[in-house]
Amino acid sequence: MKVWIKYLIGTVLGVIAAFILPMHINALDSALATISEIAIRFGRYALIPLIFFGTAIAMFNLRYKKQIIKTSLWTSGVIISSTLILVLLGLLTILIVSLPRIPITGEKISEAPTINLKEMILQVFPFSGFDSLKDGIYLLPVFVLAAFAGGACASETNDSKPVLSLFESALKLCQTISAFFIEWLSVGMIAVSCYWVLQARAIFEVKTFLPIFLMLLVDFVIVAGIIYPLILRLLCKDLHPYHVLYASLCSIITSFFSGDTNLSLLINQRHTKESLGIHNDSNYFTLPLFSIFARGGTALVTAICFVTILRSYSSLGFTFFDVIWIFTVSFIISFALGSFPQGGTFVALTVICSMYGRGFEAGYLLLRPAAPILCSFAAAFDALSAITGSYIVAVKTKKIDKIELKHYI
Repeated sequence: MKVWIKYLIGTVLGVIAAFILPMHINALDSALATISEIAIRFGRYALIPLIFFGTAIAMFNLRYKKQIIKTSLWTSGVIISSTLILVLLGLLTILIVSLPRIPITGEKISEAPTINLKEMILQVFPFSGFDSLKDGIYLLPVFVLAAFAGGACASETNDSKPVLSLFESALKLCQTISAFFIEWLSVGMIAVSCYWVLQARAIFEVKTFLPIFLMLLVDFVIVAGIIYPLILRLLCKDLHPYHVLYASLCSIITSFFSGDTNLSLLINQRHTKESLGIHNDSNYFTLPLFSIFARGGTALVTAICFVTILRSYSSLGFTFFDVIWIFTVSFIISFALGSFPQGGTFVALTVICSMYGRGFEAGYLLLRPAAPILCSFAAAFDALSAITGSYIVAVKTKKIDKIELKHYI
């Protein structure tokens, strides 16, 4: 059975269970929240060693074959381009379509999450290299440590043969372990989707946020069904670009209901290799970078939410400079969300409200009740962008073997 079908079955069972179970029972909600968190942690369990050994081998091969610059340029170019496209789409849709105002509440400002750039930079280089392996949230320190290890092996190929042999064996073992976790995570999706629906039912009953959810759904369909396939057709000369969307179904389902970009990274790692045929050299170098930095979906949702907040507070229109400011800030903030695999949208929204000022510092409170669903849409966008971008880089660097659609996992 295809992996995405297993995840779809698990998700459907969770949705059905959510409608059978009674609502607003604290003990039940707490139990489901705990089980859902366990399932997400279970899915992340094999990610760190997989990223470390995979990135080290990928960096060695890319440096040894003198392909690191080409791969890096394509990766950074696709990350920046995809983010620009998504932010632009989000702003165009919200400026063209005027959503109903959200009623202003009298909720007081509470302690909101912030982005600490200094702390993020310091975390990349902890006091001990092994400390970077302890954190399963912020992947950049692990990526940097693995890149140094692989690059060092490439500079001393004869002396590093035993180390490379160890890394390759460890990578194969980690791939086997991650495949086991991915298979069984489909069962955990029952709890994850059930808890998500229980949260969403209360939000949908209010009906205040339905227009913005509908706009995000339409934007996702446009991106997945038109923009990305068209880009694949033009850049990769792919006559059947929708096979990339088919390969990303499992990660889209998982990221939407979990809202976790790290969890979808684990699933993307397997699908890019076994479905799309992307070589490990490209796969383990590009995908972690996309997961950390390619948060264009988060930027899209942030831009739409912020414009909605401004319109809810004021009937005044937007100047050209306001639009440029929202576009620029949403774009820049998206690259600083690597340490927020969950809830990055709400973090970005609080930051942009604070930066804008003018009495809108508490504007994020209007959308706080809808934050779980907003973050779900953002994570789905980001998961699709990651697998599509990795495919583009692999094609352009000739690091891919075509696999027939019937052999996709």
